[in-house]
Amino acid sequence: VQLQASGGGSVQAGGSLRLSCAASERTLSGYVMGWFRQAPGKEREFVAAITWTSGITTYADSVKGRFTISRDNAKNTVYLQMNSLKPEDTAVYYCAARIITTTQYNSWGQGTLVTVSS
Repeated sequence: VQLQASGGGSVQAGGSLRLSCAASERTLSGYVMGWFRQAPGKEREFVAAITWTSGITTYADSVKGRFTISRDNAKNTVYLQMNSLKPEDTAVYYCAARIITTTQYNSWGQGTLVTVSS
């Protein structure tokens, strides 16, 4: 599946952004869609994921209560609503997909930069 991420930008601490990830597949049932991020000089880390069919979500502890992952079945798009942003949220954000029966994400979008200033 091909993924196209968008929505990054610059925002002040406390602000909000919404990232979008459009998928090329006609249907995403059977997939888990995830968001990851990589800050400068750090390893890529998991942010959030949603199982397409059930809508079950999981979050990294660092973003719980601030970020919300959701999906739009009609648009084959997954979103990441980011509120109460902090400077430490600054990173390149990637969307990814994996088949629900696997553990490894094997489809990745191109990344979108989020910069949060204090």
